[in-house]
Amino acid sequence: MELTSVADDSAVVHDGLDVRRYEDLEPDHLYEYDGFAFRTLARPGGELLCRFATVNDVHFGETECGIIEGLEMGPIFSVEDGEEPYPETMNRGAIHEIEQIDPAVVVVKGDLTSLGTREEYELFLEYYGEAFGDRLVHVRGNHDAYHGETFASDAPLAVELPGVTLAVLDTSRVRRANGYLSDESLVWLRDLAANTDGPVLVFGHHHVWSPESAQRPENYFGINPDDSERLVEIFAAHRNLRGYFAGHTHRNRVRRFGLTHDVPWVEVACVKDYPGAWAEYRVYEGGILQVFHRISTPEALVWTEKTRHMFNGTYAEYALGELTDRCFAITT
Repeated sequence: MELTSVADDSAVVHDGLDVRRYEDLEPDHLYEYDGFAFRTLARPGGELLCRFATVNDVHFGETECGIIEGLEMGPIFSVEDGEEPYPETMNRGAIHEIEQIDPAVVVVKGDLTSLGTREEYELFLEYYGEAFGDRLVHVRGNHDAYHGETFASDAPLAVELPGVTLAVLDTSRVRRANGYLSDESLVWLRDLAANTDGPVLVFGHHHVWSPESAQRPENYFGINPDDSERLVEIFAAHRNLRGYFAGHTHRNRVRRFGLTHDVPWVEVACVKDYPGAWAEYRVYEGGILQVFHRISTPEALVWTEKTRHMFNGTYAEYALGELTDRCFAITT
C-alpha cells in the first residue's frame, strides 16, 4: 500500500489494483487514512490562474521493459502476442486523466519514441496531438535523437500562461544518450529571464549534474557537468527562474543546490512503466503546486503492478521516490 499523491485538497492511496481517493480535504491540515498520516499541501495565496500538465518518457514503439544496456538484472516484461502494446495502454490512461483537469498546456519532456523512428513519432502525435491540439508542446529526448532524426527539435521555446512562463529546452544530442545545452539555448534562457517579470519554469528531457558533487564524470548520464554548471549559474543570477523539470531517469526526485537556494531541480517518473506518472501544476497568484498522479486506469495498473518488480525488485523504491519528491510547493 502506498500514499502516492497529496495535493492541497486531496490524497490518493494505491493498494495493488485498488485506488482510494480522499477528496474535499482542507489545505495545510493533518489527516490520517489507511494508516498514513500526512499534511495536505498549503494552498498558495490568491486565485487559481491556470493548470497545466507534463509527461515524459512515453516511449511509443517499445516492446520490452526492464532492459538497461550492460546491466543484466531482470526480469524483463512484455505483453503477450495480440495484446495492446503497453506504451499505448499507459499513454491512453495518462491522456484520459489529464483531460479531466482541462489543462492550458501539456508539455511532453522527451523520449516520445523508443527507436527514434518517424513512424513512432507519428503514433505519438496521433495520441497526444489529437487529444490536445495546439495545447501540446513537446521536445525530443535521447531516444528520439539517438539515430539521427530531427523531429521535435524546435526548442528552445517559451509558452506564456496566466501567472507563469514555461521555457522548454532541447537537451538532446544526436546519437548520444546523455545531454547538453547549446550556447544559444543558454543565452536564450538568460535573456528570457531578464525580460520576464513573473516566474519562469524550465523544462527539458535530461536532468542536471549536481554542482555540489565531488565527481565530475565526462560521460555523466544527464546534462554534462560544464553545461549543468552554466545552467545553475543562470538560475542563481535570475531569481524568477523558479524550477527545472526533467524526465530521463524514470524516477521522482527533487534536489536543491546551495547556489539556487529553494529552487527545485526536479525529475518526474515515466509514463511507460511503474509507477506510470504524469504531473499536474496548479498556478496560483502566490505560488505553484506540483501534484504527482499515478496513472490509475485499470489496464494501466495491471501493467505497472507487474513492472514494479523490475531490476531484481529494486525498481519500485527507486522510481516512486519520497512523497516530497512528488508533491510540493514552488515559491514564486
